[in-house]
Amino acid sequence: MNSPRRRRRRALAVTALLALAASGLSLSTAPPAEAGTNLLVNPGFETLKPEGTPRCWDIYGWGDNDHGFRLTDDAHGGQRAMEVTLTRRADGDRKAMMYETPSCAPNVTPGHQYDLSVWYKSTSPDIAVTLFRRDVRQGWVYWTDVMTPPMSATYRRAEVRTPPVPPGTDQITWGVSLYGTGTLTTDDYTMEDATVPATGDVCTAGDACTKGAWEVLPFKNPVRAIHAVVLKTGKVLLVAGSGNDPERFAAGTFETAVYDPANGSFKTINTPIDMFCAGHVQLADGKVLIMGGNKGYPSADGKIGYQGYKDSYVFDPDTETYTRTNDMIDGHWYPSATVLGNGDVISFGGLREDSTGSVTAERWSAAQNKWLSLGEVNQTWSYWGLYPSMILMQDGRLFYSGSHVFGNGTPGTGASIYDYDANTITDVPGLQKKDERDQSASVLLPPAQDQRVLTIGGGNIETNPDANRLVDIIDLKQPDPAYRPGPLLPQGTQSVNGAPPAPQTGAQGKMYVSAVLLPDGKVFETGGALHNRADPVYEASMFDPTTNTFQPGMATDPADRGYHSSTFLLPDGRVMSVGDNPGDGSFTDKVSVYTPPYLFKGPRPQITSVAGDRWKYGDTRRITVDRPIVRAELIRPAAVTHSSDPNQRFVDLPLTVVDDTTIDLNVTSNPNIAPPGWYMLFAVDANGVPSVAEWVHVGASEQAVASPHVHDFANDLSKSPKPRQKHRTSAPVGPQVTGCDRHYGPADVCVPTTLPATAKNHCTWLKSQGYAPLKLNTRRDPLRLDPDRNGTTCDHGR
Repeated sequence: MNSPRRRRRRALAVTALLALAASGLSLSTAPPAEAGTNLLVNPGFETLKPEGTPRCWDIYGWGDNDHGFRLTDDAHGGQRAMEVTLTRRADGDRKAMMYETPSCAPNVTPGHQYDLSVWYKSTSPDIAVTLFRRDVRQGWVYWTDVMTPPMSATYRRAEVRTPPVPPGTDQITWGVSLYGTGTLTTDDYTMEDATVPATGDVCTAGDACTKGAWEVLPFKNPVRAIHAVVLKTGKVLLVAGSGNDPERFAAGTFETAVYDPANGSFKTINTPIDMFCAGHVQLADGKVLIMGGNKGYPSADGKIGYQGYKDSYVFDPDTETYTRTNDMIDGHWYPSATVLGNGDVISFGGLREDSTGSVTAERWSAAQNKWLSLGEVNQTWSYWGLYPSMILMQDGRLFYSGSHVFGNGTPGTGASIYDYDANTITDVPGLQKKDERDQSASVLLPPAQDQRVLTIGGGNIETNPDANRLVDIIDLKQPDPAYRPGPLLPQGTQSVNGAPPAPQTGAQGKMYVSAVLLPDGKVFETGGALHNRADPVYEASMFDPTTNTFQPGMATDPADRGYHSSTFLLPDGRVMSVGDNPGDGSFTDKVSVYTPPYLFKGPRPQITSVAGDRWKYGDTRRITVDRPIVRAELIRPAAVTHSSDPNQRFVDLPLTVVDDTTIDLNVTSNPNIAPPGWYMLFAVDANGVPSVAEWVHVGASEQAVASPHVHDFANDLSKSPKPRQKHRTSAPVGPQVTGCDRHYGPADVCVPTTLPATAKNHCTWLKSQGYAPLKLNTRRDPLRLDPDRNGTTCDHGR
């Protein structure tokens, strides 16, 4: 992880941009070029300005480095080439690139793709083809890195196809970045329109063509699945532990099942401890690290809450068995788990063995295959709450999105950037209603290279308002990133107090929302409820990151999916959903599968071969397909619980198209973009139809082709780091942290401490929600549910 530094990208030479803008000239005047036309001006540096520099070209870059550039007669074609040299580098890069002006930067059409090529030679392996685009609202902005060409002593051609041009883009510019010491020489650039037209939808499935379709599978889930992890074998690990059932806990009945989508079978797995509400994450080797869990349920007198384990286990997908690791420093119930670019795992928050809040950061060492001791882990002694959503940024820092479980957000703005190396926490502004984002969903939007995070919905189990429909988006590429309001979450229907579903109104939204990254680059959101473990919401939509808009009215899951539900992508491109645990303690055993609209558009592209399944960072890997494709990507398999999967990411693989069926895929050089591990590789055609995934492994044991190309994003933060906490053992957390009054009934039943505003009284509300009469756990009756003092609630029609 890198300490924050104030770094600014700058051009090294004066351009004509300001003069042209002042003259009132349009920034996009030329019509789109035909395919096969080189769109670049002066692509071989042959035309010089009076001062002797190439027309329409300059040297750009940023950072702390010593550099030089010159025109050289060591050309690939013609008389001139551009030579860039770095003799010392602390950070940053330098590149030859066309001017960001109307007359020099090529015009582009949104949705089109362009083949780029350049002849180059380099004494450094640390080079990358870097793209910028002109957004009609923001001006010139970084777009993406698309390729890491190999080091070459002689001229070699680098060829790559851009992703589809985003909406609102009218020009792009690009060049080859040198970000390691050495010399890079480039010449004979080309850029041609290479758009593959869509053939048109072929769909006869009625509403499913646009809405998709759900199916409740004809079997029951054998376990009360609280956690779901898609394994490198294509199977699904479903972890229940005691499944929020204190009777099972008392009996030592802890459950896990492995589901095989290929044949619909379940295999029960011996489960050593109660992994209910543990943390989990895939390690670089594909094993699943499971940390913490439930050491004890709340006491009957309400004086102590849930207690977290120090225990930790690894699940092996090949043997389908658990193996114990060394213990963590502290106990954790509801801890986060984020995999880092070197394969380590960092974990925060949750409840300790004494049910207070854990302020101890934990770090799993991939190199040592164990949890590190207290003296080996940087500590801020901060309490991050329960299941804080910590998303890995491209420079190795962590972004806390504000999504969490139970109660209020963290003090301050509710969202922040955490720098492990500097041991600092810096708030970022803009998150709406930060104390009502309990069990919202946050995802790193596709592609991961774009470094934007979407946060949707949420509520608050303590105050129990109607869940909201707020949407916030933050662009972590900005110097001083801040959340901006996005479009409101679409509304559906809701069943309140057991009544038939009725349309949502006003500001009503949902908590317990699930968000799944799909291979067509969209985000499918589904499930949820209006209140604390009550009142299911039936609504689903597609969010398109390219337009920042929702497509409402997608098909809805026939099953309720609220608290303790999980939804995730399968390798065949469908979406699976399990679980629901309302306040009366019941738990659904229904398993639902969603078929997105793209699977009703006709035949799917097929990946017919992959050149090996072990990929290096910065590598180029060849695949063959049975028809033309327009994109390929890696999607990290799910490890989800409580609306939270901070490791979910979609990594773009820019194409180098050899022919219609032979494609070279360009892998990012940055492990913070694609942390080491197993990924699902999808190929997608012009109609947005994906292939079935192939499994490939990225990084860790494979030596990288080049150093990571890290950019100067989010390094001019307006807020100062928070004062560091003094050393402490824990943070105070009340035993009713889950929003349930523990004076009534067993621990799996939740009598809300605060009723929704529309409820008349507790007894009427409990009856409408299907609760049976409950026993008082002590003589105390703070909600006055037992007026006749017979030890049973609401049994006289109150």
